[in-house]
Amino acid sequence: MTLMTHVQRAPVGTPDLALPATGRTGGAGQRMWAVMLAACAGQFLVVLDISVVNTALPSIRADLGLSAAGLQWVVNAYSIVLAGFMLLGGRAGDLYGRKRMFLVGLGAFTVASLAGGLAQEGWQLLAARAGQGLGAAVLAPSTLTLLTSAVPEGPARARAIATWTAVGAGGGAAGGLVGGVLTEALSWRWTLLVNVPIGAAVVVLGAWWLAESRAGERRRLDLPGAVLVTAGLATLAYGIVQTERDGWTDPATLLPLGAGLALLGAFVAVEARTAAPLMPLKLFRMRAVAAANAAMFTCGAAMFCMWYFMTLYAQNVLHYSPLAAGLALMPSSLAVVLGAKVAPRLMRVSGARRVAVLGVLVSAAGFGWQSTMDAHGSYVTGIMLPGIVMMAGAGLAGTPLASLATSGAAPGDAGLVSGLVNTSRVMGGALGLSVLATVAAARTGGSMAPEALTAGYALAFRTGTAILFGCVLMMLLWLPKDRERRA
Repeated sequence: MTLMTHVQRAPVGTPDLALPATGRTGGAGQRMWAVMLAACAGQFLVVLDISVVNTALPSIRADLGLSAAGLQWVVNAYSIVLAGFMLLGGRAGDLYGRKRMFLVGLGAFTVASLAGGLAQEGWQLLAARAGQGLGAAVLAPSTLTLLTSAVPEGPARARAIATWTAVGAGGGAAGGLVGGVLTEALSWRWTLLVNVPIGAAVVVLGAWWLAESRAGERRRLDLPGAVLVTAGLATLAYGIVQTERDGWTDPATLLPLGAGLALLGAFVAVEARTAAPLMPLKLFRMRAVAAANAAMFTCGAAMFCMWYFMTLYAQNVLHYSPLAAGLALMPSSLAVVLGAKVAPRLMRVSGARRVAVLGVLVSAAGFGWQSTMDAHGSYVTGIMLPGIVMMAGAGLAGTPLASLATSGAAPGDAGLVSGLVNTSRVMGGALGLSVLATVAAARTGGSMAPEALTAGYALAFRTGTAILFGCVLMMLLWLPKDRERRA
């Protein structure tokens, strides 16, 4: 799904990204295009790396000897750190400068990509993926802020934002295909190494063309909050993974589960007391904000896992090559974009709440269809059509939920609540992957036979179906109706 980064509008008096008077050549139009190129390239890399490794997972497992649990951490190490530190990254840009944080984040992301591509052990790859997530969390919030600061308000800014949005959607849609092409033509390592020349080029471009800007308000950086929420999510996810091997009552499971919940509780306590919280709890007193974030968290818990299991099913069961698996998922990737494009039109007719519910119901129908998969399924009915339904519903639900989340907030908090929506989605996806991968592994029982693997993947999709129907019920009971929000 498209990554919605944390966006904060620069207050009056914030310097634009005008070119400093250094005698550099080129007009304002050239500078604007350079800023757009840098911002869109950064956004593309952040979104791409959520999914680009999916088609490479079987090759990574064979090369580095990762277990099934370790394999899901190739995805989760990136997403958990990204979710936990993204809001902090936005605040750091306001405090220390958007250009500086853009370059620092992209530099860290690029170095971590190089380390991951050269990894010789599983733990080295997981550490590099976490480093990528940290760099992306610093980089992502600055991309749109830089763009809106460089482009004047009006049609030009609208076109620039549309381009940025399309690039983000394209990164998510292209991840599977790019990963498949690189894995088959070169090596799984190039799904990470490809970031290095692109990242280095954008760092040079950004350092040369971007000018500094920062928010006028000086706030303390809530580092304890970011560390607590990230550590809590990672520890809780680890505990969930342990249940497959040790069961729910073993101390090896109970200890990380308890520690993860305690860390998240400490995070809430810190946010309630700090003067400049990473996640202001007062926002959740507004019904629309709280309900939409809860819905996004729940949707993410199911929908985020679709790419993971579909890739494994295509390669491990149907014996697709990495390239063929990437191509197989392209229709469903494009369906996300189509759903997101259709949603605003339906919202004008039916309202955001109804469209959000419709989107989740459509996605649940696709998950239910996918749960009928078998070890000898055809491409059309076993991958393409259910994938299109699942992801069209995901795209349809995302826009109205984001609209609902921001509708009850003050104008000055619009960027923050947008960041909360994205954080909720990615956090839900990280924990959901841990749960559903554990469910699938328990059903498979360690067997690598196609029938056993298919049974495990099918159970994961059935569980995802139940999660989405639970989300629908929650939205019907909790999300405010459109007339209530207008009152």
